[in-house]
Amino acid sequence: MAKNKVEISGVNTSNLIVLTQEETNELFIKYKKNNDYNAKEKLINGNLKLVLASLKKYSNRTDNLDDLFQIGVIGLIKAIENFDLSYNLKLSTYAIPMIEGEIRRYLRDNNLLRVSRSLKDLSYKALKMKEFLINKNNRDVTTKEIADNLGVNEIDIIEALESTYNPISMYSPIYNDGGDTIYLYEQIEDKKNSDDFSSKIAFHEALKKLSIREKNILNDRYIIGKTQLEISDELGISQAQVSRIESNALKSLKKVLK
Repeated sequence: MAKNKVEISGVNTSNLIVLTQEETNELFIKYKKNNDYNAKEKLINGNLKLVLASLKKYSNRTDNLDDLFQIGVIGLIKAIENFDLSYNLKLSTYAIPMIEGEIRRYLRDNNLLRVSRSLKDLSYKALKMKEFLINKNNRDVTTKEIADNLGVNEIDIIEALESTYNPISMYSPIYNDGGDTIYLYEQIEDKKNSDDFSSKIAFHEALKKLSIREKNILNDRYIIGKTQLEISDELGISQAQVSRIESNALKSLKKVLK
């Protein structure tokens, strides 16, 4: 059966080779001892799947995957250049944090939000320290461990790392079961009106006007989070009926709350 051809930056990902541990060790010895750049190239080509694995975390981004792949390869090259067999680690354990670090730095530096220079510097130091501690301890680390090693407050590390996250639109769809799509902004609490006692009373009064079936369906859909199909199976009715009951109940609530 032929493999599907998927190209990123001109690389056919279906034909990527994967080196064995023995092959990797032999190539590293050649590269480090004789400065053999042919061996280095084989190490890079034989570990490109590590870059692909790291890219899966960013598959929902709109950034050009070709660019992210190339940035990831830079991280892989840095890992190969700095790796030492005496670490008693697999190359993948050492390289993946460096690959992801390069990708995160690229995304952070190209972020649409303006972040202060001091916060950028601290986030860079935090990411470098995280990579160092992961490689040293061969495990993930906490923000407290990063903060302690940098001699700063943990809350400062959290704020610095959060500044590297990428914003998403309030109109991003977060749920869709084949019916109506739920958007992020619909799930954000309106604090300005959340303490409006009269609004809460009006809402409870509006609920009283719904039938038991309508209340149960709204509860299943928006409190428990069931799909219309799950509810239809439980009630022994069609999904279309569930959708119609849900829609009518919501219209009734809106009408009373206007």
